[in-house]
Amino acid sequence: MNYLTTQAAPDGFMYFIMFWVFVLIAFMSIGGYFMFRKFIKVLPKEDGKSKLDWQNHYVEASRHLWTDESKQFLEMLVEPVPSPFRDIARHTIAAKIGEVALADNASVVTRDHCIRGYILATPRRDYKSLTSYLDKKQIDYAPYKHLLQ
Repeated sequence: MNYLTTQAAPDGFMYFIMFWVFVLIAFMSIGGYFMFRKFIKVLPKEDGKSKLDWQNHYVEASRHLWTDESKQFLEMLVEPVPSPFRDIARHTIAAKIGEVALADNASVVTRDHCIRGYILATPRRDYKSLTSYLDKKQIDYAPYKHLLQ
């Protein structure tokens, strides 16, 4: 008996292994892309603070300006965001709303601040879905159409 002989793996098994190699490479590439985007946000800008530092600053600086009504309105604005990304979107939008309210020296965050901050925090590529969502919820954004240009 010769125990040292080798046999080639069946073709189906090789295709199975190759399939999973490509799947794993694809998943690692996608994950790497999102990790790189997060890394870019953490890098300090010219002023020494990163984009995330500024977001945290505006959220903390405007925390006392939020009313229950404005918090509920913010929750309604982040409804269309998929649930795994909703917390990040809520934080980003709240930071922009806080920045707008602080720039206006407001005593409370109003619906006006929420709509302006929502538009400013939304990437340009998502303006079509933003406007369709605002139309669906019957929110008048006519005074802010110049922000959508």
